[in-house]
Amino acid sequence: MKSGAVAIIGRPNVGKSTLLNALLKEKIAIVSDKPQTTRTRILGVVHHPEAQIILLDTPGLHKPQHRLNKRMVRTALETMREADLIYVLVEATSPPGAADCLVIEQVREAVEAGGIQAFLLINKVDLVNKARVLPLIEAYRTMLDWREVVPISAQTGLNVDRLLDLTVKVLPEGEALYGEDVVTDQTMRALAADLVREKILHHTRQEVPYSVAVEIERFVEEGKLARIAASVLVEKESQKAIVIGKHGERLKAIGTEARIEMERLFGMKVFLELWVKVREAWREDEQMLTELGY
Repeated sequence: MKSGAVAIIGRPNVGKSTLLNALLKEKIAIVSDKPQTTRTRILGVVHHPEAQIILLDTPGLHKPQHRLNKRMVRTALETMREADLIYVLVEATSPPGAADCLVIEQVREAVEAGGIQAFLLINKVDLVNKARVLPLIEAYRTMLDWREVVPISAQTGLNVDRLLDLTVKVLPEGEALYGEDVVTDQTMRALAADLVREKILHHTRQEVPYSVAVEIERFVEEGKLARIAASVLVEKESQKAIVIGKHGERLKAIGTEARIEMERLFGMKVFLELWVKVREAWREDEQMLTELGY
């Protein structure tokens, strides 16, 4: 049997979490059209007939401006260096840019230092003409000694099964580390917090999505019912007003959408209470970042 860890690496908003969910055929990572949606390492387990593949979704690599972002980048780099294989995601919709080159340079250091192999995954090929993909492959092929180059669409599932088969071939022999019923190591509390934040990302714009965190203050299971109380943390009073919305309508919509997804994922009824609190400069507060799990 094969067993190994695969780090999913790329610049922000390139589709890493969408790929994780597609490979698992289960949503465990939140997704949005906002960069820096993923803030921590998210583990998912694929139980392939010939292997156990431990997928490690990571925050996008970028030049950090806050202590939160510095922790995010450090998490991605540490995860990459501990993996047996690296998936490097780029987009088919644009040529290699400065952000992609920064990612590949970081991957090169890990490959050369640790003997790790890397796959180049050209994502979102469903959005472009096939004639544009070959020149893109050639442009990236010269940047690193890729073990495989795989055009994919994480959104539609194109070539996702082929990617898994290619992955199995390069993983080391090993024993399964997780039981067959394990899909992720994410706790229900962590999943609940992320689902609330995902809905906030979908309902807000400008600086608000980057200034929001969610803290689960109470999570109690009573048979087939989960009672969850969560605080939405923002940095300014103006952001608090935006999240709440006129007559509380936006916060109500956020709570309803998050509750419905929690009930689907947890397989139980959920009673969800949300409050919005101002915590100035929480992204620079080391203690607060640790308490939030970042």
